[in-house]
Amino acid sequence: MPTVGGFHKSTGKAYPGKLTPLVFLTCVVAAMGGLIFGYDIGISGGVTSMAPFLKKFFPSVYEREALDKSTSQYCKFESETLTLFTSSLYLAALAASLVASTVTRKFGRKLSMLFGGLLFCSGSIINGAAEAFWMLILGRMLLGFGIGFANQ
Repeated sequence: MPTVGGFHKSTGKAYPGKLTPLVFLTCVVAAMGGLIFGYDIGISGGVTSMAPFLKKFFPSVYEREALDKSTSQYCKFESETLTLFTSSLYLAALAASLVASTVTRKFGRKLSMLFGGLLFCSGSIINGAAEAFWMLILGRMLLGFGIGFANQ
């Protein structure tokens, strides 16, 4: 009989279990939390510099960019609302990660990750259908809560 944290004598493994398809799938799904976080960083950076996006949601930034003929990228998008759009996801992820451990302890890891996935999906739907600035912020915050729960 192996001891906790010890080696199994017959196989020499650190644990007597083996890598099953379910364990592998669980690891892949858990790794997706980091993947979606990185994907969002890449996508949101590109979207915030697109003219149609700026024209619809941040017209003052769009007008300032159109008037600026310099090639300098330093403080090109100086806008509190654009900063709020970008940072709302990260602040929500931080807040959710602080609460997620308590939720996981109370309801279990499976329900916690399911809840994070539902939050992320609902945030994606709201952001995809956004017609107003508040919808962007709400969607980004739901995305952040989902990432915070998935990455805890």
